[in-house]
Amino acid sequence: MPTTPQDTPRRKDARRNQQTLLDAAAAVFVVSGVDAPVREIAARAGVGTGTVYRHFPTRADLVIAVYRHQVDTCAQAGPTLLASAPTPYAALAQWTDLFVDFLVTKHGLATAMQSDSTCYGTLHTYFLDHLLPVCTDLLAAAAASGEIAPGLDAYQLLRGIGNLCAGAEKDTRYDARLLVSLLVAGLRRTEAQPR
Repeated sequence: MPTTPQDTPRRKDARRNQQTLLDAAAAVFVVSGVDAPVREIAARAGVGTGTVYRHFPTRADLVIAVYRHQVDTCAQAGPTLLASAPTPYAALAQWTDLFVDFLVTKHGLATAMQSDSTCYGTLHTYFLDHLLPVCTDLLAAAAASGEIAPGLDAYQLLRGIGNLCAGAEKDTRYDARLLVSLLVAGLRRTEAQPR
């Protein structure tokens, strides 16, 4: 069906509303988990609960959309950081900070995913398909610049970061971001190391 000029602003509005809802839901999930009341998400987004349900008829639809949105945001940040950061290593360090934010925002998602495996089953594949290539490119660029050793595996790094972040929300004395920054700092070559 062809679009009319009137359809375009309405579609842009709908996309903007959906984006606002996804950002609001992600922020609420950090604090309250994925079982947060829809009215809390709607209030944060500045919309009515009907708007949330119009975009995401079920909680599973909302959780999946937030997860995919965060994966996409993290994936899109990689090339942007490589183009704008002072060095490839700096881009890698900044990107791992975003990845940690993503992992922290997943608070409660693991439990939700166990409740209906058919609904959430493809999310892990989506995660790997979108984030592994970005991490691989960042590692390759940092290795090509001589800032880190070549041959580091993106899967191993993402898995290590994930392990450092696991359970962090349950222990206020544990700072996953600090440990991840130490891990990433450990990748950096010193001047004395040969290329």
